[in-house]
Amino acid sequence: MKGPARRKCLCCKEFYCPDQRNLRHQRYCSKPTCRKESKAQSQFRWLQRPENQNYFRGPENSRRVKEWRKRNPGYWRKKKTPVQVPLQELCQEQVAPNEVVSSEKTSDALQEVLLMQPAVVVGLISMMTGNSLQEDIVATVRVLIRKGQDILQSNPGSETTGFNDENQTSSLSATGAPSATSV
Repeated sequence: MKGPARRKCLCCKEFYCPDQRNLRHQRYCSKPTCRKESKAQSQFRWLQRPENQNYFRGPENSRRVKEWRKRNPGYWRKKKTPVQVPLQELCQEQVAPNEVVSSEKTSDALQEVLLMQPAVVVGLISMMTGNSLQEDIVATVRVLIRKGQDILQSNPGSETTGFNDENQTSSLSATGAPSATSV
């Protein structure tokens, strides 16, 4: 059995092979412009039939549309967006390694200082300091690294360790109140 005969598209005038399932009706090829023309011609033919002349007019058609709208409430409204996942669930937990950062490892490039750190840290530092320049963030990161190392390397049993910040005093170096009793 032979395949379907090639036909000439009514829009672009090029030859095409019609779909096997639609040999009787297909007069246009599958190009987007030809498909639009096919749709326009189909609608035009439908509107030319006498039974369709007043399809969208009159009280009976108005009633038909109202009934359809009752059966399909909210058809024309936008769909609700799905519930978004909270940001906290998307953040990955990051474990701080106990390693010493030497000055020769540290450079002035922000990308090298924060190698393997998520962008969240950079954004957080920028928001907290109010600076968005890389040089300012690098300086802040260096201070934070030093403070973090001091905290991680401190020895809780030692009297000499603790914070040496001018705004804070170590609880280890402070003496107890005279009225305090030992537990």
